[in-house]
Amino acid sequence: MTEHAAPANTWAVSLRSVGRRVTKQRLAVLAAVERSPHSTADDVVTAVRAELADITVQSVYVVLSDLTVSGLLRRIETPNSPARYETRVNDNHHHAVCTGCGRIEDVDCAVGHAPCLTPSWSPGSSQMTIQIADVVYQGLCTDCRQNSRELPEQVENH
Repeated sequence: MTEHAAPANTWAVSLRSVGRRVTKQRLAVLAAVERSPHSTADDVVTAVRAELADITVQSVYVVLSDLTVSGLLRRIETPNSPARYETRVNDNHHHAVCTGCGRIEDVDCAVGHAPCLTPSWSPGSSQMTIQIADVVYQGLCTDCRQNSRELPEQVENH
């Protein structure tokens, strides 16, 4: 959770800077994602409906897509999980996903600049200029590791 949420006027300036109208729907979606980073679209719908009860699921999806295209949100694709969204954009960070509970944590770039990885091109391949390399670390968080140590050992039945 973000410690200091951006005031609505900061989001209004950001929306205008990318050529978007300032609407209560956009402001509500940005605020919901900022309050709860790595939210799924369904999480955002629930949070926004607490503020705008009549908003449709489709409207939230359209706003999420628009804000992602405009660069105010980042869509995160992690294994075995629906897409998630965050307001932390343009800083070349990555994510660590707990394979036990699914918690996602931000991880700063190891080398400090994009891309974090440089590919080795196969002979004859059509090379590209790489701008971003998304890295997803997978492992067990401290809580899941601790809980797995507390479980009684399983005895195999023969």
